[in-house]
Amino acid sequence: MKKEPMISFPHLGDYYIPIKFLLTHLTDYKVIEAPPITKKTIELGTKYSPSFVCIPFKYNLGNFIETLEQGATILFQAGGGCRYGYYTEVQEQILKDLGYDFQMMTIGQNKIITLNYLYKTIKKLNKNISFFQLSYYVLLTLFMIHFMDKIDDYIRLNIGFETQKNSFIDLKKEMLASFSKTTGFFSLLTKYLKYKRKIKNLKINKPKNCLKVGIIGELYTSMEPFSNYFLEKELANMNIQVKRFTNASFLIYQKKFKIKKMQKYIKKYCTYELGADGMDNVYRAKFLSAKGYDGLIHIKPFGCTPEIGAMPIIRKVCEDEKMPIIFFSFDSETSEVGIKTRLEAFYDMLKIKKG
Repeated sequence: MKKEPMISFPHLGDYYIPIKFLLTHLTDYKVIEAPPITKKTIELGTKYSPSFVCIPFKYNLGNFIETLEQGATILFQAGGGCRYGYYTEVQEQILKDLGYDFQMMTIGQNKIITLNYLYKTIKKLNKNISFFQLSYYVLLTLFMIHFMDKIDDYIRLNIGFETQKNSFIDLKKEMLASFSKTTGFFSLLTKYLKYKRKIKNLKINKPKNCLKVGIIGELYTSMEPFSNYFLEKELANMNIQVKRFTNASFLIYQKKFKIKKMQKYIKKYCTYELGADGMDNVYRAKFLSAKGYDGLIHIKPFGCTPEIGAMPIIRKVCEDEKMPIIFFSFDSETSEVGIKTRLEAFYDMLKIKKG
C-alpha cells in the first residue's frame, strides 16, 4: 500500500513555523514539523551518525528518523555553508541503509540557496505552481522570519527583567500561533504591529547598569535552544541583558551586505575570511567590546573547524579589549551540570568585575 505523500524537515528553534507555512503553501501535500528536540532525538542521531561528525548533523538525523516514523515520505534539508552543505547526501544514504523509503530534497545547490533552484525543486512536487506564486510566498515567509527575529532581539534584551514570570514567552507563543495563520502581507504586518506593541508594553524592572553579555558562535548551536542547553534562558534567570547576532534574517539576506564592513573593521586581526561564521564572530567580539558589553560567550559544536580557527583570534581580541570570554563546545556527551557550573562561575566573575 502506497503511503500518502507527507513532507517534513529538521527542527530549528521557532523557525519551523515559517518553514511549515512556506511548504504548505507551495505544495498540496501535508507538512509535519519534526517533534521538539529531546534527549531521544540526539540519542537516535548519535546512534546512526559517524562519531566524528558535528552535533547539528546528529540532531538533524535524529529529527529525520522521528518524522519518518510518523509517516513522512519527503524530507527537506537546507544545505548551506561549511560541512552542512554535505549533510543531504550522507544523511540520505544513512537513512536508506536503515530501510526507510522516502525522497530527499534540498533547497540549495553547491552550498548556495537560490530562488531558481528552489523553484525547480518545488516543481517536482507541484507542477502547477508558477514562479510568481513561489516568489510571493517566499517573500511573505522572509518577512515573517524578519518580524520574528526583530521581536526576539527585543525579548533577549529585556526578558531577564520581566516583572511577571513568563510574560514574554507566553505572548510570543500567542504571536507565533497567529503568524502561522497569516493570509497575506497586510495580515502579517497587522499581526506584527499588534504583538510588537503588546510585547513592548509588558512591564520590566531593568536597571540602567545591568550586566550585558553577547552570545557569538556557530549558527545551529546559536539558534536551536536545546543544542546549547537553553543558554539564553539561563542568562535571563540571572537578570542579564543578552545580545545575539546570528539568526535566520542575518544568514539569508543580511550577511552578504555586511561582509566588507566586517572585514574592514577587523583588518588588524583577519586578512582573509575564516569560513562559515568565523570572521563574523571575530567582528562581533570587537564590536560588543566597543559597545560596553561585560562579557562574551562563544558556543560551537565539538569539532567545528571554522570556529576552532576563529577562537584564537577571538581570544586575542578579548585580551586587547579586556573583555571576559568563556568558550562552550557541545556534543552528545556534554554534561549539562558542567555547563551550568561554568556559567555560574562566569556570572560571578562578571558581577565582581562590574562591582
